[in-house]
Amino acid sequence: QVQLVETGGGLVLPGGSLRLSCAASGRTFDSYTMGWFRQAPGKEREFVAAISRTFSTDASDSVKGRFTISRDNAKNTVYLQMNSLKPEDTAVYYCAASSYYRTTQRVREYNYWGQGTQVTVSS
Repeated sequence: QVQLVETGGGLVLPGGSLRLSCAASGRTFDSYTMGWFRQAPGKEREFVAAISRTFSTDASDSVKGRFTISRDNAKNTVYLQMNSLKPEDTAVYYCAASSYYRTTQRVREYNYWGQGTQVTVSS
């Protein structure tokens, strides 16, 4: 069982930055692929970025070059650094853990989810 808690959301101006953190419980954090997803009102949950246990990464085309995912296994934490934020990045952001050995963009392949943190990009 893995419990995930996201922090770091908030209100930011267009062009600004935020860093989301996701703290995981459990002693097997380093064996999981970790992902970030987001869901805007009236839309489906969508993949943002993922990092495998071997530190390979993947990101959606909409955030490549602006968002960076990283992990610190010593702290059982995964991060999402978000730069050059746009109003269309506004959503609830979720952290998730997958037992897959490599990165995956599929929602159904993630076993554990956090409660989400709101990110609002607006002037």
